[in-house]
Amino acid sequence: MTTSQAQTALPTTSKALCAVYGVIAAAALIATWSQNVAYLDNPGRFLLHFFIDSKVTPASRSLTVDIVLFFLAAAILMVIEARKHGVRYVWAYVVGGLLIAISVTFPLFLIARELRIGRADPTRLSTVDTALLALLAVVAAAVTIWVDMV
Repeated sequence: MTTSQAQTALPTTSKALCAVYGVIAAAALIATWSQNVAYLDNPGRFLLHFFIDSKVTPASRSLTVDIVLFFLAAAILMVIEARKHGVRYVWAYVVGGLLIAISVTFPLFLIARELRIGRADPTRLSTVDTALLALLAVVAAAVTIWVDMV
């Protein structure tokens, strides 16, 4: 990074994007671990019981496979993007995804990536993209609340 890049302020769009990623990571941490605590009564068998339960119904098997394969794609993307843009500690995000939740660590990685590239290549979205992503966020929040709390 050159001196002029280091002195350039992060654009508002990049700051907003980082804030959105932060909210997603926080919501994911709360939503996943509010359910994971059910398995902490026997910490030595946490993973065994967790994975047995992830195979109980066709829906849970579908979601489990979906998340595992998304995790793989996200890990590949994180390593490639980290090497391309100089994001440090990429394997901490991958391992954190295994130990905490990929829905927590992937947005955290995206924050680190945006902080590296946002000054040089700020994110630009069309109005349609912004509106559709906002709608998707509302639907994701509603489903998360429905699954986690109702």
